[in-house]
Amino acid sequence: MDKEQAQQMWRVLASAVAEIYNKNASVLSFEELYRNAYNLVLHKHGDLLYTGIQETVRTRLRSVMEDVIRSPDDQLLSQVCVQWKEHQVTMVMVRDILMYMDRTYVPQSKKMTVYDLGLWAFRETIVRHELVRERLRKLLLANIRSERLGQLIDHNSMRCALNMLTELGGDGSSIYEEDFELFFLEDTCRFYRCESRLFLSEHSCPDYLRKIESRITEEMKRVPNYLHASTRPKLKHIVEHELISAHASTLIGSKKIGFSTLLKESEYKMDDLRRMYALFLQAPATLDMLRTALYEHARTAGRLLIIDQIKEPIGFVRSLLALRTKYEKVVYIAFQRETLAQKKLKEAFDSFLNADIRCASSLVAYIDELMRTGFKGSTESEVEHELDKVIVIFRYLQDKDIFEVFYKQYLAKRLLNRRSTSSEAERQMLAKLKSECGYQYTTKLEGMLTDIRFSRNTMEKYAAHQDRLPPTSEVRSNASGSESDTKESCDMEVTVLTSGYWPPQSIVSCAIPSHAAAAAGDFQSFYLEQHSGRKLTWLTGSGTAELKASFSATAKHELNVSTYQMCILSQFNKLNCRAELSLQEIIDVTKIPHIELKRHLVSLCTPKHRILQKKSKGKGLSNDDSFQVNELFLSKLKRIRVPLVAMREITPHPHQTDHIPAAVQEDRRHLCEATVVRIMKARKQAKHNDLIAEVTRQLNQRFYPQPQSIKKCIESLLEREYLERSSQDPRMYIYLA
Repeated sequence: MDKEQAQQMWRVLASAVAEIYNKNASVLSFEELYRNAYNLVLHKHGDLLYTGIQETVRTRLRSVMEDVIRSPDDQLLSQVCVQWKEHQVTMVMVRDILMYMDRTYVPQSKKMTVYDLGLWAFRETIVRHELVRERLRKLLLANIRSERLGQLIDHNSMRCALNMLTELGGDGSSIYEEDFELFFLEDTCRFYRCESRLFLSEHSCPDYLRKIESRITEEMKRVPNYLHASTRPKLKHIVEHELISAHASTLIGSKKIGFSTLLKESEYKMDDLRRMYALFLQAPATLDMLRTALYEHARTAGRLLIIDQIKEPIGFVRSLLALRTKYEKVVYIAFQRETLAQKKLKEAFDSFLNADIRCASSLVAYIDELMRTGFKGSTESEVEHELDKVIVIFRYLQDKDIFEVFYKQYLAKRLLNRRSTSSEAERQMLAKLKSECGYQYTTKLEGMLTDIRFSRNTMEKYAAHQDRLPPTSEVRSNASGSESDTKESCDMEVTVLTSGYWPPQSIVSCAIPSHAAAAAGDFQSFYLEQHSGRKLTWLTGSGTAELKASFSATAKHELNVSTYQMCILSQFNKLNCRAELSLQEIIDVTKIPHIELKRHLVSLCTPKHRILQKKSKGKGLSNDDSFQVNELFLSKLKRIRVPLVAMREITPHPHQTDHIPAAVQEDRRHLCEATVVRIMKARKQAKHNDLIAEVTRQLNQRFYPQPQSIKKCIESLLEREYLERSSQDPRMYIYLA
């Protein structure tokens, strides 16, 4: 094909393209047009065809450009969209005609395909024209701003224009980003920066949270409506930063509208707390601030609770459980059970509960209250639930050995005084402690329960033994020692305790009445016959007695007193009614320790239970003071319990001290030394840091030993030649068998 024929064939194709632009494509034969283009390329006239198409498209778009430029601002967007759609349709038809050229000539010549050529021409001729580009961008941004202010806009035109910008970057250039997205994101940043500051200054935290929640939802809907999907993460980041991250410290720390205020009213503000967490979750960098605020708030509340209520142990633990329930609800509902939030809450409770050992003693006192009166009428599931709540607080305690000391003291009082309402609840509590700290932790406590059960069985056997004995003559005596109608008899109930299980008690003997001594001797003989090789030591300072007292013909009562008080009162049976005993005489006869005697005498002389009368006036007691039975004693009660007055001790009550008891410190030292020896015996040798780390790991179930304390134990073992230092490495210890 020569040049002339090629030119003629091109004119036919150019005329056909013009008809397509004029929307007369229906009159054309696309098969013939395709064959003409095929022949031109086949006969090496591809340059003519490609150049001609390029010039034709550009010429046509120049005329379109004039119409677009003349369009007013309110019609520019729609005009561009109309021309773009028409241009797309035209270029698809032209591409179909020139398909062979796209497959052969274009790759060989390294040129753009016909359709891409049309995109490039439309972009450079119309979209990036100096009189169109800036106007188009301003219109797009103005529409978005209007929609943010609550006005309605044409989503179809917005979607068409932004899709056009996206498609016009098909050759690798980013028209959408350069001409629109960059400016859109900057405008978004400015808009929300101003709006958030203004709104936050005029509204409360809950109102602001609801506002930003709706704003984020609106912005995320904007992407599927008309923005490109690639804009979503960038837009999300800007919105979250300007609405959440930029104001996170204000939302958390503000005293008027912040996180702390919501926590104080957590029962009513749970939805707002949940909303705050959900929003902060979208800006993960702010979550640490929220968790730290939760930690600080819980720790401060706990410290204030200790200051205000630690002197009332029962009320303190109840308030503590309520505080724990409150924050647990916040973590479970608002923080969606987030593990890190649960950890922060645990650290907060650990912080204030382990700063004062009175917290451990208060928890023990609360358990004691539950065991004595709290479980009356409770079902098994209710008991289980209450004990579970107690164990939650117990887990926070690091020095569990201190808890054990206090618990043993209270448990001993409950068991010996029969104050526990449920032995099953006692066993459940010990089972929970065992599961938390291991069997060694509860061995002695379980031994105490075993002793009580064993004692009951022993008393049943003793009662059966007594029934089999022949009756003895009754002993009758009066104050002068002659026979009278007063019958002295004694029924004894003994609790046999294993000394290693129970809290250590001072063993001080006293002279008990003869009938009580005879009963004690009978039981001791019976017990030692049953259990050879054992030894019984009587703890007279821990017992109680019930006495039948006749103050007059009408005033007859049953007195519940201590063993020491029984010894004191029994001395008055040997005297005439009006006879007196001095303090020194009582001391000489009963052999009761001086301090304890004063305490028990004062208890018998109190205004509420004035069983004895003190002749001298004043609160103090001296050796010259004398006492006699109060013949005018009256009470509406048949059975009267005489409580002991509190004794002022050098060592304060467990609830009134925040120092570790000396006995606990000594036990810790022995336990630490035993652990070191056990580890070294197994390893034969160990470095200093490794040994301290292993000792800490093994002891942390009972208490957290300080490295300095472990070091002192090691030094003591070195001096006693349990260990020695390596000659090659002073930091290496060697076990000496």
